[in-house]
Amino acid sequence: MNKIEKRENYSNQTFEEIKHIDENGIEYWYARELQVVLDYKEWRKFEGVMQRAKEACKNAGISANEHFVGADKLSKRANNAEVLIRDYKLTRYACYLIAQNGDSRKKVIALAQTYFAVQTRKQEISEKEYSSLTEDEKRFYQRDLTRKGNYSLNQTAKNAGVKNFDRFHNSGYKGLYNGETADDIAKRKRLRYREDILDNMGSEELAANLFRITQTEARLKRDKVNTENKACDTHNKIGKIVRKAIKEAGGTMPEDLPTPKKSLKELEKESKKGLKKNEI
Repeated sequence: MNKIEKRENYSNQTFEEIKHIDENGIEYWYARELQVVLDYKEWRKFEGVMQRAKEACKNAGISANEHFVGADKLSKRANNAEVLIRDYKLTRYACYLIAQNGDSRKKVIALAQTYFAVQTRKQEISEKEYSSLTEDEKRFYQRDLTRKGNYSLNQTAKNAGVKNFDRFHNSGYKGLYNGETADDIAKRKRLRYREDILDNMGSEELAANLFRITQTEARLKRDKVNTENKACDTHNKIGKIVRKAIKEAGGTMPEDLPTPKKSLKELEKESKKGLKKNEI
């Protein structure tokens, strides 16, 4: 079945199936695909819903351009003529606003409102709620924050003149992990080739890396770093500062923290299998 073929039976999995992940691990949805799933036959009418969603975004004091990103594409007609088709890359928050402004008489709209509301709320968790999460739930939460943090850090590093991002990120890992590179960490954790080291960290280790990421970005901006060498040196120094803070607080060094038995990708696969069983 086509990924966006109209169906009669909808579930949360419907929205997961049309979700995309970019090279930085950031999730997004295409407006054209969401239009089909939300049962809007005309793009013109769906654009009207998106316009209301954009207004709601602006009224909340949030930049609509960050959540509704233009993604126009060329499409071939029957006579081989190419026409420009308007499309957008939507964040989870944008999808939530679209669902909120959609036709509430549609059953799938109600489901979309619930799905995107719950998932968006998970990203705004309070300290009290965080403490009540299981270890694996904390891992998912911290991993999402590190993914977003790394994306933002990469943009800042790029503006600072970084071209060799492996070197840049390894500089930070070396500072935090007492000289270990990403490959060294992967080997110590006995991971498979190209398996993500952050997906194989516990919540405490992820939190240490998140602190390294956010503080490095702040320092790069504050010091107006403009060369790759300075950016790498900055990342390494921040890694060492975070390591020193952990030691002074009597914490466990990151390389001494246990590696979870299952990676987050494995847990995610198990969760999806469970969802499919429940749908049968």
